[in-house]
Amino acid sequence: MFGRLTTDAFKHEASQNAAVFGMIVTGIALIFLITYFKRWKWLYHEWLTTVDPKRIGIMYIVVVLVMFLKGFADAMMIRLQQVLSVGDSQGFLSAGHFQEVFSAHGTTMIFFVAMGAIFGLMNLIIPLQIGARDVAFPFVNALGFWLFAAAAALNLVSLAIGSFARAGWLAYPPLSSLQYSPNEGVDYWIWIVQIAGIGSTLSGINFLVTILKMRCPGMTLMKMPIFVWSCLCSTVLIILAFPILTATLFMLAFDRSLSMHFFTTDGGGNYMMYVNLIWAWGHPEVYILILPMFGVFSEIVPTFSEKRLFGYASMVFALIFITFISFIVWLHHFFTMGASPFVNAFFGIMTIIIAIPTGVKIFNWLFTKFRGRVHFTSPMLWFFAFLLNFTVAGMTGILLSVPPIDFQVHNSLFLIAHFHGMVIGGVLFGFFAAFTYWFPKFTGYVLNEKLNTAAFWCWLGGFLLAFMPLYMLGFMGATRRLDHYEADTGWHSLFIIVAIGAVILFCGALIQFFGLFWTIFDRKAHLDQTSGDPWNGRTLEWSTASPPPVYNFATIPVVATRDPLWTLKHAEEDPQEPEYEDIYLPKNTAVPICMGFLSLIFGFATVWHIWWLGALSFIAILLCLIIRLSGKDEHILITAKEVEKIETSLKNKRALNASYHLT
Repeated sequence: MFGRLTTDAFKHEASQNAAVFGMIVTGIALIFLITYFKRWKWLYHEWLTTVDPKRIGIMYIVVVLVMFLKGFADAMMIRLQQVLSVGDSQGFLSAGHFQEVFSAHGTTMIFFVAMGAIFGLMNLIIPLQIGARDVAFPFVNALGFWLFAAAAALNLVSLAIGSFARAGWLAYPPLSSLQYSPNEGVDYWIWIVQIAGIGSTLSGINFLVTILKMRCPGMTLMKMPIFVWSCLCSTVLIILAFPILTATLFMLAFDRSLSMHFFTTDGGGNYMMYVNLIWAWGHPEVYILILPMFGVFSEIVPTFSEKRLFGYASMVFALIFITFISFIVWLHHFFTMGASPFVNAFFGIMTIIIAIPTGVKIFNWLFTKFRGRVHFTSPMLWFFAFLLNFTVAGMTGILLSVPPIDFQVHNSLFLIAHFHGMVIGGVLFGFFAAFTYWFPKFTGYVLNEKLNTAAFWCWLGGFLLAFMPLYMLGFMGATRRLDHYEADTGWHSLFIIVAIGAVILFCGALIQFFGLFWTIFDRKAHLDQTSGDPWNGRTLEWSTASPPPVYNFATIPVVATRDPLWTLKHAEEDPQEPEYEDIYLPKNTAVPICMGFLSLIFGFATVWHIWWLGALSFIAILLCLIIRLSGKDEHILITAKEVEKIETSLKNKRALNASYHLT
């Protein structure tokens, strides 16, 4: 009845039991608080069933913060094990558990922190920047989030019930085959990534159509903000790349469950086909993550330089070129597979070429600052950290694009240092910059600048200590997935420095969380400091109140320039009185959260071979979809009089605070 689920699935090592205990206590505490303050009905009606992209964006970021804590804890365990497990000492993790932690760290950070961050920003910013009241497909958008949340929940379940994959975060065969991974770990990985990937595909379709079809009057493609352009390119990559991942995971699942032998050599398959397919998705995935952050910095740099963005057209074409080239460089991830010199040379040259449009963007940002009035606010500090670390990581990427060099450092910690330079120095620092920059837009409160600055220096210093030594360790022969080494290697002192850097990074993260909660609970201190545009921004999202009303814009804006808000601020003529109209918005629905919950059950049942439960949950998902498709779209009406009343209230509030500008 329960498949292969037995009581042995609940037996873990002490460190894992402690994590599960902490997770359970936290969950019970949250349930108690919500019950004590009688907020269940509010939570259900206002958040869990919402189709408002602003609230969905905030929920994405809440999940990101939770999963960031989980992924960061995995990273700390890895570094602590590498410091303690030297010579005769075996550390505090077994070899098998270390490989689980290693695999879980990569899976969590890529699929649930980085991907969640970009979709959170898209939900929060894109409709406002293009002058839209909603997204193209509100139901699809909500469903994409709840599939993402269901996959994140299944990831946490794997911590408490059973074990996770030991085959790395990309689960290469033959390590992930049934012969070498007979337990449930790889199955957890497959369905966690599969559910999250389907949600990402749905969200990508939604935002592609939103950008192409819902821009306000006057906003041509070459008048869109660069952030919107970067998200457009990212969504194109999502739609093209994620179906490859979906198909690859199905084939791996069929290999394990139905003995179809797509990737098992003893059955006539070829495991190198898996490596080809996973990187045909995997390398575009890198640019899916980094392109929106290029857009973030293209918003921040002009704002805090008090200048227009230098070379707008070249930035756009650089984004398009990167999007195209990112699909023809995937083979550089496995130069050592035995391809011909001509194949390796082609992919090496393409990898070098992709550095050109990236360099264009860096020089454009530098020229934007040139002779500008640069303000060293916390979002700008994150830009400077990005510029340093991303440039260093990019140069090491050029080294790795040369096949003979790649042969020498393949599978070493040099690769880990390079990849983290791109993902932390690029994606994570970009998210921190965006979070700080747009936080007042969606909360009405400004994060504490002193705490932001302290966190920045911890992250910058900690990052350099935690990852620069890995380049040296890689050249010295230290491999990734390393849980034990001998004392005579000379690596131990460098691993200690790396661990110290990780502790400093942890301090930076603590300061950020403290600053976040300080802002949330210190509402009175911030109430009189917030205006609609605290940063003196340039794009349309800053033309609305902070936080924005449910309908975003009382009247749909008409734009004529690339910096519409900046033009409006410096216009000499008096603005005309707006003419309000009735506004229709989609009604909340419980179908997406039901489908997400059923997907969680389906994934869990499939992992443990509880086939009857999997069949029932799959049928229930189809029924939910049929109910949704057969029903009529319901809307709520906000009349013109109600809109006028809301706008008058907002104007009065903003008039009281109009003198506050950080710049």
